Amino acid sequence: MAQKAKAKNLLFRPHFKTHQSAAVGEWFRDAGVTAITVSSVQMANYFAKHGWDDITIAIPVNILEINQINALAKKIKLNLLVENRDAMTQLAKFIKSPVGLFIEIDTGHNRTGIMASKTNQIDNLFEIIKQNPAIQFKGFLTHAGHTYQAKTRHEIYNFHFDALLKMRSLKSRYKKDWPDLIVSMGDTPSQSICENFDGVDEIRPGNFVFYDLMQLKLGSCNFEDIAIRLVCPVIAKHGSRNEITIYGGAIHISKDSIINIDGKSLYGQIVVRQGKEKILLDEKNYLCGMSQENGILKITYKDFHLINVGDLVEIIPVHSCLTANLMGSYYTTEGEHLPMIPKAHEHSSSRAKAST
Repeated sequence: MAQKAKAKNLLFRPHFKTHQSAAVGEWFRDAGVTAITVSSVQMANYFAKHGWDDITIAIPVNILEINQINALAKKIKLNLLVENRDAMTQLAKFIKSPVGLFIEIDTGHNRTGIMASKTNQIDNLFEIIKQNPAIQFKGFLTHAGHTYQAKTRHEIYNFHFDALLKMRSLKSRYKKDWPDLIVSMGDTPSQSICENFDGVDEIRPGNFVFYDLMQLKLGSCNFEDIAIRLVCPVIAKHGSRNEITIYGGAIHISKDSIINIDGKSLYGQIVVRQGKEKILLDEKNYLCGMSQENGILKITYKDFHLINVGDLVEIIPVHSCLTANLMGSYYTTEGEHLPMIPKAHEHSSSRAKAST
């Protein structure tokens, strides 16, 4: 991804909300990354303490955190995100330390952001921005998250190009008044497979660091690119219904799912160890259900003997971001422990594994 950004003359500002680890962040430094994206003030503070001094918090500003924001902005180059007049008014009133400011644009995800056509709303924000000299307008930012709902790669291309046109239109409209404004786009599906970034200045993908089954289904990656597993103990077998119970449930892997070949929800695929070999079971064998602590594996009669009570199985997650966040740390395939942002409590019964 770093090479792609360099080849297209784009600033590479990867989103660290997927891995949330200073140790993994060093992999990005090795690739020449100097600016990052996060999704909370807490995350920004964590990475600032580990030497990152150019950080964008890519979620609409929470004005209740203004004291923490001012404190952090004294120490690093901090960029914030706004999408409504109320938050902008409060920022203009209370920001004391210099900050950069992006206006979030909704290019089709329909979560947060101003529609690109609502230029009157954007103009209103500009009038408020000018009231506080500590606020520097940086540009327009979007997350084309609707690419995650695409049914085909062709749809991802279409969603990306539509977002590109909307962002380029805004850039053209406001470039005269704000000659240094930039366009920032971020989503793993389009930035993994698309090649047209004309008019874009910055990309912020995050999930690509590990990928997952959802990205595989979207066509963003190959199976070999998925670099994360949840390692779970086997605690029960039920031959009468060809099901196996693991110690690893919704609080470890989340309840994100995709539709399996049998039309039912698949929460993860299964890797088992046989001697020194690892075997990926096909999609007829899968994590089919979960409670808080336990998961249920549906196993074919042919493969039922491969898994026994006391074994460790590896679950390939549907959504690596949530699985990593829930677990709180990693072990590499070489056995190295990689800590993450400290959580209130961690689960020791299972662990996330990242392959380097």
